[in-house]
Amino acid sequence: MARILIIFSTTDGHTVKICDRLRQVIEKNAHQVSVVSVKEVAQTDLRAFDKIVVGASIRYGKHSKLVFDFIRSNLQLLDSKSNAFFSVNIVARKPEKNRPDTNPYMRKFLKRIAWRPKQLAVFAGKLDYPRYSSFDRFMIRFIMLMTKGPTDPTTVVEFTDWQQVEAFGQLISEM
Repeated sequence: MARILIIFSTTDGHTVKICDRLRQVIEKNAHQVSVVSVKEVAQTDLRAFDKIVVGASIRYGKHSKLVFDFIRSNLQLLDSKSNAFFSVNIVARKPEKNRPDTNPYMRKFLKRIAWRPKQLAVFAGKLDYPRYSSFDRFMIRFIMLMTKGPTDPTTVVEFTDWQQVEAFGQLISEM
């Protein structure tokens, strides 16, 4: 049995839902899992875990600054353990952009950090126009128009491939 920490950064809560599914899969493999926000991870003893997974959503093409700060501050510890990183973004809804080597946000992220996660994944997120602020709804609709995505302001679409999430959970269990 391994102790596994999943650290997340989320904008609208969908990354937490993905973390919960990962936790369910990993716990079925008899591991102990803790899920903690990157905002609260400072109170966590990272050394107490055998594996560390970081998951982060993007908004307007960027991962949270807190994720970069966490990685910079804990680079040596991350490298000393089994580890993984996953990104959640809407562009991953497209088959040609749903892998770590083809997703532009993952590629950009990896260029900005010194950490080389041992496992990587990219998951498509959720589009939830009614939940967004007026500004976000306008901006995201504009982005969707440019990328040939849904633009109806009443649209709620979960693009996440849950089988892909479960397969990543299994991979984490086995690493």
